This record gives sequence, C-alpha cells and structure tokens, in this order.
Amino acid sequence: MRARHLAPAALLLPFTLLLAACGGSSRAEGGGGTGSGTDGKGSLTLNVADQKGGSEALLRAAGELDDLPYKIKWSTFTSGPPLLEAVNAGAVDVGAVGNTPPVFAAAAKSKIKVIAGSHSRSDGETILVKKDSPLKRPAQLKGKSVAVAQGSSAHYQLVASLKKAGLTTKDVTLNYLQPADALAAFTRGKVDAWAVWDPYTSQALDQADAQVLTTGQGLVNGLSFQVAAPAALDDKKKSAALKDYTDRLRRAQNWVFKHPDVWAKAWAKETGLPEKVALDAVKRTRGTAVAVAVDKAAIASEQQIVDSFAALKLIPRSFDFGEFVDPRFNGDLPPSGTAPRTYGKAH
Repeated sequence: MRARHLAPAALLLPFTLLLAACGGSSRAEGGGGTGSGTDGKGSLTLNVADQKGGSEALLRAAGELDDLPYKIKWSTFTSGPPLLEAVNAGAVDVGAVGNTPPVFAAAAKSKIKVIAGSHSRSDGETILVKKDSPLKRPAQLKGKSVAVAQGSSAHYQLVASLKKAGLTTKDVTLNYLQPADALAAFTRGKVDAWAVWDPYTSQALDQADAQVLTTGQGLVNGLSFQVAAPAALDDKKKSAALKDYTDRLRRAQNWVFKHPDVWAKAWAKETGLPEKVALDAVKRTRGTAVAVAVDKAAIASEQQIVDSFAALKLIPRSFDFGEFVDPRFNGDLPPSGTAPRTYGKAH
C-alpha cells in the first residue's frame, strides 16, 4: 500500500521529529539521545543549539566531531525562533536557522549576530496543492486558504510568490500552522494550499498526493545562517572555537554534496524520514548548499525580507539588518550570490 493512502495521523510522525531551521515557534526538547550530549575534550565548552537531523548529525556523519579540541554541548530545539530566543538569552552560543527567523528576532531587538552563511537551491521552498486541485498558478490563490508557519522562510516565500502574481497576503486566508498540523489540514482538504520547505516538500510529494504550484527559485535568497551570541563572540577562546566550528560545518557540507546517499541514510535514521524522501530532499535542496560570506549582498537581500514584513505589519518595525551581522569569519569565502551546487535537473 502506498504511504499516501495512510490516515493523516500516520503521516505526522516524521514531521514532528524534524522541524527545520525555517520553522515557527515551539519549545526546546529535553531528555536523552542526540541533542543532549557532549562531544570533544578540553576545558572550553561551546554550547550549540541544534535541530533534529541538523548540525550534530551532519558533523557526525562527516567525521567532523572526531578530533574536537574543545567540547560541544548540544541542545535540541524544534525550530528557529525558540533557538534564537536561547541565543538571545545567552543560554547557547550559536545555532543554525533559515533566512527569516533572524529577521523576526532582530525586529524584537534580540542580542544576536549572524556569523556564517550558506546558499542553497530554493526548489524545496514550495507552495503545494493537491494533484486534483483546480489551482494551476499562484494568481489563482486569490480567495483561497493557505497553510504556512508564521515567521518561517516559507512565510516570506509565500509573500514573494503572491507579490509576483499581483496579490498580497490580504487576498488569501492565512492559516498559521506548524508543519505537522499543516500536513493534517492539507491532507484532509481543510486548506487549498500549503507553503512549506524541504524535507516537508519532498515528503508531501511522495506521500500526501501533493504537487508543486510554484517554488521559491528566483524569488527567495536561499540563504541560511549560523547565529551567535555577542557574548560568545566577545570571548577570545569561544570566538576561536566558533571559527573552528563554522569551518567544520563547511567541510561537512562539502562532504554531503559528494556523498548524498550516505548522508540521506544517516539523516533518515536520525529523523524517521523514509530514505527516498531524505535523498530527494538532499538532491533538491539540502545537498546543494555552499558556504558563503555574509557580505553586503546577503545583508541587502535580508533587508528586503525586513522591509517586506515591516510593510505588511508582520514585524513591529523596520531596522538595519546589517547591525545584526558580524563578518569576522567571512575570510576568503565566496560571495553570498555564488551559485549553489546541483545534482542535475531539479527533483
């Protein structure tokens, strides 16, 4: 029996296991297992905020945790906004998020600094509809209901897609739902469309009778970030550890591109995703990332998100995104507009 014929509840488990960096508000996870342990040795401890199947799993699979000269204490969060709340509070030193959570955090005057970036393809940033939907282009979303996680990269992708189609968020009914709830609503026909990101895109296409109405390719910047606490950057030893940590992530991402099948298996095991879905997401989006400098172009691109959300009153104020960037680790990294990698035709 194909998975898409399962009851919606049966489809939710992998989604609840992996709320990606782009997601909306949730809570930190406690308990044992991945995300609650410590790696490395030495007197210095770097407190790293992570998400299920995120940086820890990536670094471990690539062998980049084998010879750490400092300790990493992992804390697992279900999404970007609460992760950045922990950075702001000084509870963690650094964590990975998508392109939109830093905008919301900075708008709230959080104590955060973007220190590293990566650029991925945006084919996994999608607006999905059912295969039997009469909707064939974004302009037809007028008057329809769309599920989206508030403050997520999908939120901005939806805004940008509507704008290109001559619409605004006022022309649709927004249902602010986290991916697990959005999947249930989408599966049951409670919403007409779903704006979401990989690996949810890949899973919905494989299991929820979904098809792509439009993608973020050419509309969104495809950036994701490492965001650090200013206090950690001000500590000489922790700053050196942060530089080493971002270097390890860059090498791990290079490893992923060369070993998509190995990483997909590890990622699937970590998150509960089916291996096929994991591999689809790796080849569509996750494996295409290339480490880039957080440069003036990246800041300008993020400023567009700031200005868009401020104009829609989705954040309380506009501000200079550059004030929340620390470029000290840019080094000889390529420009932020450097083309992502590709595995050939989009999946």
